[in-house]
Amino acid sequence: MTGRVADVWPVRLTGLQVAAGALTLRPVRLSDARRWSRTRIAEEPRLRPFEATVTERWADRHAAVRWPALCLSQRSAARRGVLVPLVIEVDGKYAGQITLGNVMRGPLQSAWIGYWVAGPFTGGGVATGAVAQLVDHAFGPMRLNRLEATVRPENAASRAVLTATGFDEVGLIPRYMHVDGAWRDHLLTVTTADDHGEAAVARLLRSGRARWSG
Repeated sequence: MTGRVADVWPVRLTGLQVAAGALTLRPVRLSDARRWSRTRIAEEPRLRPFEATVTERWADRHAAVRWPALCLSQRSAARRGVLVPLVIEVDGKYAGQITLGNVMRGPLQSAWIGYWVAGPFTGGGVATGAVAQLVDHAFGPMRLNRLEATVRPENAASRAVLTATGFDEVGLIPRYMHVDGAWRDHLLTVTTADDHGEAAVARLLRSGRARWSG
């Protein structure tokens, strides 16, 4: 059984409070251009070591003029049901992005999840809360069966986020992706609907790492 596109896009997930503030996950917008560009350029030292190698200058790739084409492409893919591209906000401030990609229906019912959070918002449960909300959305309204995420072994912070939200490390993929100038090994992490007896957000609430606002 599959979720209809109308049931899962556009999506706005709100109400979760973490240490850093109130989380909102909402669709990407054309008006995000300056905030996206400013944040991505400022975060280059943190993000570049974990993102796919780019052949052009980081600042050029993330110039505000690049955003409209990227945003429209993502929103078009979302309307087709193959992508869920969301902005992470903390107390209404632009804090990063989180995406479900390569959404497969039919016998697979799967997707990957990826995210980045700006430096001023790290350490306050933002990534963990955002991933938990999107995992619950994927296994709830979207009715997916399996989610995966890849992470570099040395990225301890991201590994902790994935563990906290129910992902299991199932193996190492040698030379998986060209990242920061070289082919890099990645860990494959997976969670399935069968593992989702307790919702990801519910785990955070039970552990005291988050609460519902209001």
